[in-house]
Amino acid sequence: MRDILVTLLFLVGAFAALKRPFIGALLWVWIGLMNPHRLGWGFAYDLPFALVAAAVTFLGIFFHSKDFKWLGGGPVRVLILLLLWMCVTTASAILVEASLDKFVDVLKVLVMTLLVGSLVITRKQIIAFIIVVTGSIAFFGVKGGIFTILTGGAFRVWGPPNSLVNGNNELALALVITIPFMYFLAKEVHLLREIPLLRKISSSTMKMLVYASIVLCTVAAIGSQSRGAFLAIVAMGALLWWRSKSKLSLGVALIVVAPALFFFMPQEWLDRMQTIETYQQDSSALGRLAAWHMAINIANDRVTGAGFATANPVVYSLYAPEAKETLVAHSIYFQILGDHGYIGLSLYLLFWWLTYRAAIRLRKIGAQHEELAWVHTLGSMATVSIAGFAVGGAFLSLAYWDMPYYIMVILLVTERYAKSVIARPVLAESNEREANGQFAVGHQRAPEHG
Repeated sequence: MRDILVTLLFLVGAFAALKRPFIGALLWVWIGLMNPHRLGWGFAYDLPFALVAAAVTFLGIFFHSKDFKWLGGGPVRVLILLLLWMCVTTASAILVEASLDKFVDVLKVLVMTLLVGSLVITRKQIIAFIIVVTGSIAFFGVKGGIFTILTGGAFRVWGPPNSLVNGNNELALALVITIPFMYFLAKEVHLLREIPLLRKISSSTMKMLVYASIVLCTVAAIGSQSRGAFLAIVAMGALLWWRSKSKLSLGVALIVVAPALFFFMPQEWLDRMQTIETYQQDSSALGRLAAWHMAINIANDRVTGAGFATANPVVYSLYAPEAKETLVAHSIYFQILGDHGYIGLSLYLLFWWLTYRAAIRLRKIGAQHEELAWVHTLGSMATVSIAGFAVGGAFLSLAYWDMPYYIMVILLVTERYAKSVIARPVLAESNEREANGQFAVGHQRAPEHG
């Protein structure tokens, strides 16, 4: 039944994408983040949904090129530079063939990310895009939150099958960076009514549902027993409190809710969180430190890094011979450092710094223009989300996962839209002055001829 439902929904969207390529972009995001076809066990499990989504999107753009507007901005230019540098690091990799296979997958994700950003233009499309991005992850948070409550937190929560966030730690971080955007949707719930499918739901009902989803996603993130996610939540909570205009009320709420959540969790969860202070006795933490040390060794020896196949026994034997097992980097920073060297890491950090600056610009734009107040909220929540990813990502190998790059897309397309709104009165005034000038010229008295 699940296979039939997912396939029918996808086919409807695929045919619509031929006329409206933006629908194809949403299909790509939905399939890539949620993996809905992997929730069943029938014929749809291995169907090439992502390939079809990309194909219909390209066809839609070919037949309706007016719906395509190239996404520009500093983060995009740096991302393209990073992709070009990845070409160099792949060509000079220690294991070229294995590195090339991974590079092709990364290239597909990042190129489609830029393509998706070029199809999100109007405010309605921006909101629809945010809904699909957040909803694809929140689905597992709501389900996992209910599961955590029913089981008393005795079991871990897992993510989409056969995805980069299938593990409990990865899903927890995914939920952490998704929750701020859910909060944005709750605060600006009137924007949801611009989506035709949601117009029949009252604003109060939608707000209640979104807030309930936020609570369940938070419970699921904590119930995942991820130490990195716990640190990310603490960092996000601190930044959210700092950004809030109601510091006292929010602070009291955090003080009341936090102990209640900790009291609810079982002793196993508390014991796992306490290992943050005693990482020297934790084999998992020691393994990560060994992987980080190996990444530094690679970067010090090779300008271009080892390529995408760093987590390989051959590479470990060269740069971490004392390691007892082969592990991935368990850090977005050391993952990039080992794969692409210091130049790659510098470009990656610059990309995120420029993306963060884009969020700050949205906050300023929204504060200066009343009709764009929702932009201020979006920028504020984006800074919180990026902070969560910066902290939580320090302990997970998710440098190539597409969800964080969609944050960049959300920010840049919103900034482009906001600037177009601001420019409308200026353009109208300019046209009016031009029209008045032409009118005056047209009614000037003809010169007398002697």
